[in-house]
Amino acid sequence: MLNRQKDYLRLRETYQKLIYKDFQYCIKNDMLSIDFEFVMISNPDSGIADIFFKPEIVLPFPISKNAENHKSEELNNFVFHMGMVELISYWKSACPSEVIVLPYRLNENQLQFWKKLYWNGLGEFFYTNGIETSEKDFMMLYSVSEKELRFAQLQSQERILVPIGGGKDSAVSLEILKNTTLELFPFIINPRLASRATVKQAEISNDFLLEAKRAIDPKLIELNQQGFLNGHTPFSAMLAFTALLQAYLFDIKYIALSNESSANEVSVANSHVNHQYSKSFEFENDFRNYAKTYITADIHYFSFLRPLSELQIACLFSKLESHHFSFRSCNVGSKTDSWCGNCPKCLFTYIILSPFLAQEKLSKMLGSNLLSNLSLNNSLKELRGQAETKPFECVGTIDEVNLALHQALLKQNYQSALVQTTDFSASTEFLFDQALKEWNPDHFLPEFLEKLLKQKLSSCSES
Repeated sequence: MLNRQKDYLRLRETYQKLIYKDFQYCIKNDMLSIDFEFVMISNPDSGIADIFFKPEIVLPFPISKNAENHKSEELNNFVFHMGMVELISYWKSACPSEVIVLPYRLNENQLQFWKKLYWNGLGEFFYTNGIETSEKDFMMLYSVSEKELRFAQLQSQERILVPIGGGKDSAVSLEILKNTTLELFPFIINPRLASRATVKQAEISNDFLLEAKRAIDPKLIELNQQGFLNGHTPFSAMLAFTALLQAYLFDIKYIALSNESSANEVSVANSHVNHQYSKSFEFENDFRNYAKTYITADIHYFSFLRPLSELQIACLFSKLESHHFSFRSCNVGSKTDSWCGNCPKCLFTYIILSPFLAQEKLSKMLGSNLLSNLSLNNSLKELRGQAETKPFECVGTIDEVNLALHQALLKQNYQSALVQTTDFSASTEFLFDQALKEWNPDHFLPEFLEKLLKQKLSSCSES
């Protein structure tokens, strides 16, 4: 863990305000191109220039729509909110004490929503940088405009938008949801080989595939290289607001994420720090309430896999053989479409799938027998709850890691230099069977999709 408290205080003194100045968009060649204007204001006494940011995002725009009809205050509402969530990535570079929103008026409840998202979504950022502050003092958020946002009303159709990341979770969602009567639209931000392969292996036509491209302002990368503050931001919050706009443009009624109940577990014990905060049920609930109150009540956002654990999802994925050699979850190898084989995410993926696949096949899928890689011992301790923190990755709970390990060693006869069967209690096998039958009631699935998911899950307890 770093200790950048002095840098934090120095940068806050140098750059005291971040202003969300404006946004623009245009529709061209069936694409909606958006850019935002942010300005980081320096202390007048510092002699340092202000910093201007202009991030961009481009999304598909439906051919059938009249472009002029969508240059409206309704569309402005969706685009404005995308800028609000994009702002977080730029704030963290210097952590100015004031954030000022110019384009539209936000009421006190809205300001509280955003301040909570900053605090919890950047919990890992503060922790890993060794920054000590408080929820009350880390930032003041102001809205100075009197211009009101227009609530959007639309005739949404029986369609479902499914964000795709290229890992096992979205593959499971896509394969199950394609069997409904809903018209299904896979949605990818910044496509890579694995995310496109997920759609291809699910045999979804590219005619329904929606691909967005998000570009971080190069100035932010430059600041990172100069020693400004950097760290994890709540990507899934950005995905939520972006998916909401995409659903609005295509008259889509449902947005089905693939976040599971395991995402609710904190990364640092006895704290609010959760690498997966914006994938948690708490954020899902907050976002749904916010969107239905201030943006639109006609689009239903939920996580399709929320009732399930990572262990149950791994069981379902083990049956999807067409995806076994094309999915990718490793962040280190994301740019090369590979498994690095040396990070906590690779190890977790290996462990969680191990009860359901033969070791020889799983080792081929991920490139090697990760349970014999002694360099992963510290990562294993973090995953098993034997260290101060869990890995700062999207991984399952400590309990399900231990259940999966024991099952792999005992039932699948896995060979491991990292862990032995004697490390586990005799009751673990019973707990494993029970874990495959669990159903978390904290979810927002429509009844017909809840029934479908339960039906699919039953195959795991029968196997």
